[in-house]
Amino acid sequence: MSSPQAIVVFDIDGVVRDVAGSYRRALADTVEQLTNGAYRPTPDEIDDLKGEGIWNNDWEASRELVYRYFEAQGQSRRNLEVDYTELVAFFQSRYFGNDPERWDGYIADEPLLMSKDYLDSLTEQKILWGFFSGATRDSAAYVLQRRLGLLSPVLFAMEDAPGKPDPTGLFATVEQLYTEESLPVFYVGDTVADMQTIVNARMVRPDRAWFAVGVLPPHVSAASRQRIEQYSAQLKAAGAMMVLKNVEELTSEKVLMTRSNQY
Repeated sequence: MSSPQAIVVFDIDGVVRDVAGSYRRALADTVEQLTNGAYRPTPDEIDDLKGEGIWNNDWEASRELVYRYFEAQGQSRRNLEVDYTELVAFFQSRYFGNDPERWDGYIADEPLLMSKDYLDSLTEQKILWGFFSGATRDSAAYVLQRRLGLLSPVLFAMEDAPGKPDPTGLFATVEQLYTEESLPVFYVGDTVADMQTIVNARMVRPDRAWFAVGVLPPHVSAASRQRIEQYSAQLKAAGAMMVLKNVEELTSEKVLMTRSNQY
């Protein structure tokens, strides 16, 4: 692409695909399993945990909720034996299913929140794009290539970089898209950790313009007005310059207008 105008990097879960009935459902299943059916976290409780900004990894989030449940029962986490390998295996069996050839788990029913046409519209306006996600590479590639029909998209996933809000994976994504450091970068995500990734990027590389764009995940968009306002305020407090109801509301016009106002 000659003379690109900006770079947009997308998170995947809650931005490209709706994971309320897949990743989050698998998370709740896992916590319920490891508490012997005594506790199943609600969507709001999962949001509250992720709102702390350090639980982007759903396996670790599952374990933390298990710990907190037993702590509320008067037990110390030091005395708890949560087999992390067993936890991950159970989570994956729910998310991917038990057939490694077919993937018949929750992943098969994830609604898409983004179209290939939308990405093509960014390309037409000389906006580069890629993906940085805390999802596993297999899961991310499944939605990007098999569901969206993208050919070899730029992607950095769980196995490729430290978890958010560490900006290392964001830097790697940007550098693979375009080596010059003059272009503004927009990172689009739906969690506090996503927004804090941009805040941390500014601290490490202050010479580039970094913009955090929040997106409401579908389960929040469908909630009460109070919940929407609460979630939006949380993202803005974490660094979001704007909060959108859907990723495709970040049009090329909005990107280019923000760019022109910056320079």
